[in-house]
Amino acid sequence: MKVIEGSYAVAEAVRVCKPHVISAYPITPQTHIVETLSQMVADGAIKAEYVRVESEFSAISVCIGASAAGTRTYTATTSQGLALMHEALFNAAGMRLPIVMTAVNRSLSAPLSIWNDQQDTISQRDTGWIQLHAENAQEASDTIIQAYKIAEYRSILLPVMVCMDGYILTHVYEPVELWEQKKVDAFLPEFDPVHVLDPKKPKTFGAFADPSLYTEFRYMVQEAMEVAKKKIVDIANEFRDEFGRYYGGLIDEYRAKDAETLILAMGSVIGTIKDAIDEMRADGIPVGLLKIRAYRPFPVDTIRDAVAGAKAIIVLDKNISMGYEGALFTDVKSALYGKSGVTALGFILGLGGRDITKQTIKDMVAKALEAMKSGKVQECEFVDLRKEVL
Repeated sequence: MKVIEGSYAVAEAVRVCKPHVISAYPITPQTHIVETLSQMVADGAIKAEYVRVESEFSAISVCIGASAAGTRTYTATTSQGLALMHEALFNAAGMRLPIVMTAVNRSLSAPLSIWNDQQDTISQRDTGWIQLHAENAQEASDTIIQAYKIAEYRSILLPVMVCMDGYILTHVYEPVELWEQKKVDAFLPEFDPVHVLDPKKPKTFGAFADPSLYTEFRYMVQEAMEVAKKKIVDIANEFRDEFGRYYGGLIDEYRAKDAETLILAMGSVIGTIKDAIDEMRADGIPVGLLKIRAYRPFPVDTIRDAVAGAKAIIVLDKNISMGYEGALFTDVKSALYGKSGVTALGFILGLGGRDITKQTIKDMVAKALEAMKSGKVQECEFVDLRKEVL
């Protein structure tokens, strides 16, 4: 156990996974991850090719080529850098390349902000990448190891995005339990690619597909996502058995079994929510938490089962789908379609790094209780909006 920076913990997890190619471009607040990996490669701690590139688009393009050539690859980025990768993210998923990326959550411009929200990764939800969201530095680093095993499973072969909140997780110092290389090697086999670019056995990757074929390729990605729903749970359980740490599979629960009001959220805000729940429970308010760990594939059936006894749900979104509401709120309501009588409230908060406090959480629960009494079924609102902008 060491007290280390979250970014360093992620780099250490990447190291024990033994990637062959690492390619990245520095961008705040992700830079410490790839700086550390660069030093590890220079020091010989990782036997990998570290490729310095001129942009994030180039970084993901290098990983695509390297993965297609049969190597285990890694990259990391954030915000505008992730947005710059957008075009190539579809290629990585469509070509079934098991790349692992740390996506450090940061606000998108404009206006320019370097602080945390989740608009950047939410904006990539339809690219075909698996998305796993971490609550703390230990989970962010442990999930890297799980991500490689998920991505490289032969019935999945999809890239995985491990999402962690910028600064709140990347720059905080926490006690983190590191990994024995032998245990990681036993958990994560050597990369054995299924399809490889090889002049001796020519194959075509990402070729032209006319309308008679294109749908079938997209359907195969969807099928792989369905396989991933079960495999994410299985691998989380395997990791718990081997390393003694568990964060949930697709979701995790906290004081949820007897809760009348359930809060659903992703990322580092989970810790604040747990503290607020403990205080509200002490006051006799039956509230609990559903932590959404896998955003894609979206755990529809798991959520339905978990909220079956609740009278109200509160969904926290650190993003907004402009012109409508928070993306997670939309997905949750879709998952609960046909479940009548449930009050569903969505809150957009924390944009651009605005603080989310225990009192913020308590205020939202109070609104949910009030909405249940008044008979409101659903609504969505911004939290803590400065009135002078209106």
